[in-house]
Amino acid sequence: MANRIYLYPLIIRIWHLLNALFILALIFTGCSMYATGSGYEFMKFKAAVKIHDVLGILLTANYALFILANFKTGNIKHYLFRSKGFFMQMIRQFRYYIFGIFKNENHPYPITVDRKFNPLQQFSYVIIMFIMVPFLILTGWAYLFPSILFDRILGMTGIRVNDIIHILSGYLCTLFLFIHLYFCTIGDTFTSNFKSMITGWHKVH
Repeated sequence: MANRIYLYPLIIRIWHLLNALFILALIFTGCSMYATGSGYEFMKFKAAVKIHDVLGILLTANYALFILANFKTGNIKHYLFRSKGFFMQMIRQFRYYIFGIFKNENHPYPITVDRKFNPLQQFSYVIIMFIMVPFLILTGWAYLFPSILFDRILGMTGIRVNDIIHILSGYLCTLFLFIHLYFCTIGDTFTSNFKSMITGWHKVH
């Protein structure tokens, strides 16, 4: 018989929704700026820049909510690595995604109140939320205050290095978004994981 566990407190769900909206809009405006002059831009460059700047500020505020919410609710525990055997756990999870899921094998690390993420999810979420997103935010703010950048780094101008880090972080976050959406579809049903993020309740067996 299926049971339900409450995994996603309201404040986490609000943050998640806002984060998704801001990231999608940032991708849209960022791609438009990148495509300026090619004939494939979605809007005029100046408009894209202004909207992108405002969205970046909102994303920063929402990231502060993410940090606050995780410590407030205790959700931060799900981002802490269990170091013993963690690498082998990731390999086991990877094997499940490559082979086991297509053979209807039992999930090696089913969701519980104490373990919301499987090892691969945990690793990828830590990389994205505690490394890539901060890089994205910090380099975004550097565009607003370019005087804080070094004149030259590794033979390149500071603004060029900032460009590379910002765009690379954006690409990686975009790639993660698509992978994240795909894995959200492989729950009990196509929509079950999406419903969990709306209601806060996750069905377990």
